Amino acid sequence: MKKLLLFISAILLVGCNQKSGSEAVMNKGLPSSVKIARDSTELSFQERIEYLKKGLREIQQNKNDSTYLDNLSKVSLISLRLKDSILFRKTNNMVYQEALKVNNQKVLGETQWDIAAYHRDKSTLDSAYFYFRRAYHHFADLPTDSASLSLKARMLYSMGQMQEDFKDFLGAESNVVKAIRIYEELGDNKRLIYSYNVLGIISSAQKNYDKGLEYYGTARIYIDKLNDERSRWTNQNNIAHLILRKKDFSKALELYEKLLNDPLLASEYPRLYGKALVSSTYAKFKQGGLGEKLNQNYNEALKVYKDIDDRDDIARTHHFMAELLTAQNKPKEALAEAKLALGLAKENHKNERQLEVLRLLTELDAENAVAYSNDYYTLSEQIKEEERTKRDKFARIRLETDQVIEQNTVLTRQKQIWIGVVVGLTLLGIAVFMIISQRIRNNKLKFEQTQQESNQEIYNLMLGQQGKFEEGKKLEQKRISEELHDGILGEMLGIRLVLGGLNERTDEQSQGQRAELIEKLRGVEEEIRTISHELSHASYQKIHNFIVSVEDMIRNIEASSGIACSFTYDDHLDWDDLQGDIKINAYRIVQESLQNCVKHAQCENALVDFDCDKQKLTLTISDDGVGFDTGKGKKGIGLRNIVSRVKKINGTLQIESKKNKGTTVTVSLPVVYQNIDGESTGQELMEA
Repeated sequence: MKKLLLFISAILLVGCNQKSGSEAVMNKGLPSSVKIARDSTELSFQERIEYLKKGLREIQQNKNDSTYLDNLSKVSLISLRLKDSILFRKTNNMVYQEALKVNNQKVLGETQWDIAAYHRDKSTLDSAYFYFRRAYHHFADLPTDSASLSLKARMLYSMGQMQEDFKDFLGAESNVVKAIRIYEELGDNKRLIYSYNVLGIISSAQKNYDKGLEYYGTARIYIDKLNDERSRWTNQNNIAHLILRKKDFSKALELYEKLLNDPLLASEYPRLYGKALVSSTYAKFKQGGLGEKLNQNYNEALKVYKDIDDRDDIARTHHFMAELLTAQNKPKEALAEAKLALGLAKENHKNERQLEVLRLLTELDAENAVAYSNDYYTLSEQIKEEERTKRDKFARIRLETDQVIEQNTVLTRQKQIWIGVVVGLTLLGIAVFMIISQRIRNNKLKFEQTQQESNQEIYNLMLGQQGKFEEGKKLEQKRISEELHDGILGEMLGIRLVLGGLNERTDEQSQGQRAELIEKLRGVEEEIRTISHELSHASYQKIHNFIVSVEDMIRNIEASSGIACSFTYDDHLDWDDLQGDIKINAYRIVQESLQNCVKHAQCENALVDFDCDKQKLTLTISDDGVGFDTGKGKKGIGLRNIVSRVKKINGTLQIESKKNKGTTVTVSLPVVYQNIDGESTGQELMEA
């Protein structure tokens, strides 16, 4: 009788365990042969399977396609629906392995869901429970959203169904209640109806009828929200069946007759119509009814069941007919109906129905009563042992699954720890490397800065030394000028005057000698005056230490190489006010360029020109040597030094050279000079 109430569960299983219509018809990238296998119902089973296998081969040829896993999953589902167990198990495992590679928890869960449905259809419910539980744990690893919550709830519901079938009522109720909590959160009224109906079935099986009626009443609330007539019929039948089990036959009959009076029931839901007709007939019989109308009702119900091939309800109807015929004093007909019911129950593996029919047969067939009684006892013990074994197996499955999950959790944690250690060590290594690199760069910068300061100091010392030398030279020139003017010229003037006095002598010889001496002294006087004026003028001229240094360097190179060097510059500019970096690098650039002329140019003449405007200083070093091809060959160290120095002070370098036509190096440098406090400024040089 319990299976009468589970028809709603069968409806849910179809809805829960098969992919939704919209999901199943997603055909993007699906081979046409797979579509034919799925949709062409006019083809034979074997033809559809062949099309499906052909489509599978086409899919496997495109493993790198983004739709590969999705299409493979569709082939697996179609093979399940076509009930080709070999192809289904093969493709299901392929999908599972591919999903494992990419850690796709949703697809992994769906493969376990499909194989659970396969085992449920094969009535291997313990295996179905195992795979439903595995699917649940895969879905539990998905990010929490409405879709993943719904998938988890559907697996919990399915596990509850499997447990209820093997009378693991506590486990079944626990899982269904968990599913209800999720459905309530999601507002899924339809599945709340199914879940509360299952709770009602569980309570009824435990003979907790009041609690069962309460659950059915809750289901009725959600039915009213959906206004679902089919669910309303189902709920009313379940309530009537529970009351029938309470042996309140009058109330049960009232509910069944109300249900049967609905004109749409027989045509819209024939199976439920047959159930209600058999149960109402049984209630009338239990109230004492024995009329022929009862036999007609059973026969009508049998006709309905045979049309839909419902073997379980056919066995139930033959069982009730045997009881009715016994009460009508028709023992032969009753015995035939009972034996028919027993055969169908055995065929359908319905143990409870077998026990009820065996109990009846011990009364109907006195000759074989002992045999039936022994069969009853053996079957009863077998059922108890099987139920105990199944409950233990469910417990073991839960334990083993939990252990696997715990082991996976530990391995995951260990993996995370090792990943954390590796990441930490990597970050530490990167940090140490960056610190060391930064220190090396800092030390290099400090070294370059120190070197630059040292170069500047050396240059300043060189300029200071040259300045002191030139200053001493000019002072000495001035002193000589003054000595000549004030000393020698005075003395010479005195001599001239004395000689002029002696010139008064009248002898001819003396006069001639004196005249000659006086003329010579006048010549010396004029010469000394000229030298004095020139020296005095030079002493008041501007002294350029930077220019003097460049001139000395050029003269030294000229003297040592034999190359005629000329140097031109603007004398009206205050060259010494240029920033030290510019002067030292300009000096070195000219020096390096002239050294290149000496080493490589084979020239006779070299020209150095300094030109400065308000914004830039232009250095031009040219020669009349052999030249070179600027686009070929490697740069020598001298040229690289020039490039480095130009880049260091943000200048530009241009080299023009042709074979046998000489070389011209042009360097443009920004004009920056030092103010009186020694700070640099980018303003233009002031004219002297």
